[in-house]
Amino acid sequence: MNSIKYTDWGIIDYKEAWDKQELMFKEGLAFKSSKSNNSEETFDNTFVICEHPHVYTLGKSGEDSNLLISDDFLNKINATYYRINRGGDITYHGPGQIVGYPILDLEQFGLQLKTYIHNVEQVIIETLAEYGIDSTRLEGATGVWLDTDIPGKTRKICAIGVKASRYITMHGFAFNVNTDLNYFNYINPCGFVDKGVTSLEKELNRKVDLNEVKEKLQRHFARLFKPTNE
Repeated sequence: MNSIKYTDWGIIDYKEAWDKQELMFKEGLAFKSSKSNNSEETFDNTFVICEHPHVYTLGKSGEDSNLLISDDFLNKINATYYRINRGGDITYHGPGQIVGYPILDLEQFGLQLKTYIHNVEQVIIETLAEYGIDSTRLEGATGVWLDTDIPGKTRKICAIGVKASRYITMHGFAFNVNTDLNYFNYINPCGFVDKGVTSLEKELNRKVDLNEVKEKLQRHFARLFKPTNE
């Protein structure tokens, strides 16, 4: 049996977290390359949680034009900008937003990438349900959304963008809890120009304890992601 290790990096610079992820990801790939078919050794699956200082990240399918501000303005609002190797378009990370980086060997869970993303979305959906918030998926878009059936009201509360190779994953989700939503005004979030963003704080009209949310995320993650040998 190989359970998932949970670790909280706290508030960490985006590039530092990216480098640490890359190292773990490469270790996973090396493990898969060296592992013999009859070996009982397993990769150490890890679910990382953290926060980042203000930063915009652009995925492989994104357009630079979805960042709506200049380098000078980036400096003015104390934000950085990175083009990165996950799927998806542009998004924002910042204080009060819980970022999750599951670094898993999906083969140990019997999952294909599409089902993996579906399960990550479900973790968020079930966490929101504990706060009385009804959320769902949106056809043609990853992430977790509210009011998808109401034109003009559809808004995203969690973005998802992942990278996978040989069933090893990295990157993950960005869940707006007490996030300063003003920073989304400077981008077309995930490339959309006709949909909004929201946060748990905005929906509940109160600040939410981040550690409480982290505990709920971990609990739902553990239930939805069980290695097939358990």
